[in-house]
Amino acid sequence: MPASKPKAKKKNKTSKSFPFKGLILIVVGLLLISGLVLKASLWKAYPVDGDKQRLMIGTGETYSGFIDRLAKEDHLSFPILVKIYQRIAIHDTMKAGVYEVQKGMSIANVLKMISNVDNAQMNRILVIEGTTFKQLIDALKKDDLVTKEVVNLPTEQLLKELNIPYSHPEGLFAPDTYFFAKGETDRKILTDLYQRQMKALDAAWNNRANDLPYKNKYEALIMASIIEKETNLDSELEQVSGVFERRLKLGMRLQTDPTVIYGMGDAYQGNLTKADLRRPTPYNTYTMSGLPPTPIALPSKKAIEAAMHPDESDNIYFVATGNGGHTFSSNLQDHNKAVQDYLAVLRSKNKGN
Repeated sequence: MPASKPKAKKKNKTSKSFPFKGLILIVVGLLLISGLVLKASLWKAYPVDGDKQRLMIGTGETYSGFIDRLAKEDHLSFPILVKIYQRIAIHDTMKAGVYEVQKGMSIANVLKMISNVDNAQMNRILVIEGTTFKQLIDALKKDDLVTKEVVNLPTEQLLKELNIPYSHPEGLFAPDTYFFAKGETDRKILTDLYQRQMKALDAAWNNRANDLPYKNKYEALIMASIIEKETNLDSELEQVSGVFERRLKLGMRLQTDPTVIYGMGDAYQGNLTKADLRRPTPYNTYTMSGLPPTPIALPSKKAIEAAMHPDESDNIYFVATGNGGHTFSSNLQDHNKAVQDYLAVLRSKNKGN
């Protein structure tokens, strides 16, 4: 009998096909995971109450801070992934303004929307308490969403155009956060701020305390601007007011640095010297008695109220503590000690640096 052929070995199809099938499963799994990650982050709907909602973006806000806030409020997961997407896909910064977010808009679409100021529905204008009229005008000049009609006029002509019956603009415009339609005129914006300030001033004047040392409400506004510049603590406003009100009654000079600085104008470079304090100007309250001729800043409603309601202590001095706030004193001995304490704090801080 002829010799039989050896039987061929069967191929193990399972062992050779397994890597390919396994790779497919891994790819599918990764795609599913990626989809879930994107759904929880970039594709997730931005939180909206109702059919639409306004989203306010302030000047100086960043994508990083905005994304972190959404994550902190549990509105998205994987914030790092969202930040990477923003860096790669959005080659611009956030633009200040007020945007309208429709219900169902994804976070990715919102991120794109707020990179283009043309998408803004309204323009956010921030007027900070204690800033000057010049700073307000400069901000309006730089704002591309404001239609320019009066900001480039000389001050005297600007006031005339706005029908403002004062010869100096300082202090006449209310600091606050405002929202105006894109393209709103500077005339409308300034008129609105002026009317708000006058309304606050009139209300406070009509409800003022008795025996104030002001001839009229404009002098009270001057005082409010000084109070605004002297402290950033609401709890101290009436105390500062009381010190200056008593000094006026006693015939003492106000001796307040912010008035000197205002009178120096652009000559002030951040350092007030003894020579500056001795140099007479209409605003140097170290060399002149009484109030300066005009306000020195844009005072808040709180500062105006404080000017009308000084505290009832007998303090006539105050000095910074060096750690925030001020020490108030009724006599020169206590005040001199407070000054030495302040200087000691400064020396200690300088050593630490």
